Amino acid sequence: MKKKKHWYDYLWIMSLAYLVLGFFNILFAWAGLLCFFIPMLMSMFKGSKTYCNKYCGRGQLFGILGGKLGLSGNRNIFKWMRSKWFRYGFLAFFFAMFFLMIWNTWLVFSGANELKQAVQLLWTFKLPWNWAYHGTIIHDGVAQFSFGFYSIMLTSTVLGLVTMLLFKARSWCVYCPMGTMTQLICKVKINRIKYKTRKVLHSIQFLTWMRTLRVFNK
Repeated sequence: MKKKKHWYDYLWIMSLAYLVLGFFNILFAWAGLLCFFIPMLMSMFKGSKTYCNKYCGRGQLFGILGGKLGLSGNRNIFKWMRSKWFRYGFLAFFFAMFFLMIWNTWLVFSGANELKQAVQLLWTFKLPWNWAYHGTIIHDGVAQFSFGFYSIMLTSTVLGLVTMLLFKARSWCVYCPMGTMTQLICKVKINRIKYKTRKVLHSIQFLTWMRTLRVFNK
């Protein structure tokens, strides 16, 4: 029986459109912030990785390219890439690069640096991207953030594609920084719920013990 399609099964189109639009106008890169805040908010309020499992357009795109189109290497990802030290280490590195981007944006806003119209692929290779921005009435700092953020999104997409070609279609999801972050948030939320539950149970046990004690004292 063919699985019924839902609207969220087509979110891969949004991921693809984001990369294309950012190629022609770098200011579209700001839309990528939705991929940061929505997963975190969903994990905070729902305590689950629903976004990763259902709404991640990039994961869907890798699934289509690697699964339906057969571009995946269809091999299991290396064990060390699934380990906590690698996933948490990559998350720390990812956020270090993110805060460096914020710092560079601040320097442009403050007038200490000029706008650098380049996209930095894999945090190393600077790709000239000046055709994507020709100046507007907004501050150059806004554009600087766009160049930096698009660099992060493009880099993570390239890493995901390489991982897809070498391993199974959605192997990127194993060490995706946002996936690791939402997993940590879910663990914290679950631990808080467990702590509150234990606290309630201990309170009930204490009240039961007090009542039992009173009965014996009578």
